[in-house]
Amino acid sequence: MHHSQMKSEVRRLIADGTVIPAHPLALDEDRALDAIHQRALTRYYIDAGAGGLAVGVHTTQFAIREVGLYRPVLELAAETAAAWTTRPLALVAGLAGPTRQAVAEANTALGIGYHAGLLSLAAMRSASEDDIIAHCEAVAREIPLVGFYLQPAVGGVILSSDFWRRFAGIDNVIAIKIAPFNRYRTLDVLRGVCAAGALDRVTLYTGNDDHILLDLTLPFDLRDKGVTTRTYFRGGLLGHWSVWTASAIKQFEMCRAARGKNTVPSDLLALDARVTDCNSALFDVANNFHGCIAGCHEILRRQGLMRGIWCLDPAEGLSRGQMQEIDRVCNDHADLSDDAFVGVNLQKWLA
Repeated sequence: MHHSQMKSEVRRLIADGTVIPAHPLALDEDRALDAIHQRALTRYYIDAGAGGLAVGVHTTQFAIREVGLYRPVLELAAETAAAWTTRPLALVAGLAGPTRQAVAEANTALGIGYHAGLLSLAAMRSASEDDIIAHCEAVAREIPLVGFYLQPAVGGVILSSDFWRRFAGIDNVIAIKIAPFNRYRTLDVLRGVCAAGALDRVTLYTGNDDHILLDLTLPFDLRDKGVTTRTYFRGGLLGHWSVWTASAIKQFEMCRAARGKNTVPSDLLALDARVTDCNSALFDVANNFHGCIAGCHEILRRQGLMRGIWCLDPAEGLSRGQMQEIDRVCNDHADLSDDAFVGVNLQKWLA
């Protein structure tokens, strides 16, 4: 497929809404990149039916930048994907740091073949909203941008509805991952995009791992100057979707099918709370998300997709009591796992 044609197909895929898992980092016991398992993870997400991959994001561990793994990890995912599938796959690169760093990362990602950048604003925590907008504009000049409202517990900055109005007005912004884990702040983003008149141009993605299925199913009515606009989250870009991905895609399709109808199946609504219960264990809510990456690793380790749960930071691991919580949700919600799917395909992915 011609490059520009692929690009427009990917742009349409992102705009229609799709499943984008946040790609974890497979390490060995020396905390070095385990390329075999890293490649297996990419193949797993593709075969599960993911519409894209987010690489170099929070779930990939921001610390890859300090150990010289940013480019190699982005390259490995892009090369693996290109060799594994011919269908359009949205490659989203995590971008972090102050403006110079974020712009350099955008250029690196673009050179490797990534289609968009997910912009973390954690480094801008003390900046004014004016400065943050200027930062976003600078990065958007390099790469199509996916905005990112991250919850404060893992480094997010609290931003106003007016910030999101201004952000949605930036030319090259194509989507926003809304992940404040907070209803009020989620609505702030929606109101801002609506006020910018950008709901048809900026696609809403949920990153609220505590509320995945409801975000993907519910209609949102936004009132602006006496006019009501009904809108929907179209897709998800989620750390939670780095595990049990084949099931996540089934759930996503159920939510998509339920959208725009006069009634929503109560079983689908009830499933939201079960998925959230699973997330509470994986993301270590009891300890303010300290073990959120290691918890996802633990599921992948049990399935054979990772050799261990090592993180780059030796202090980052499961919290006390988290393993018992993971055991509990694996038992209570066994039907939400995709163990059988992984079991059938694992050797092929590891080859």
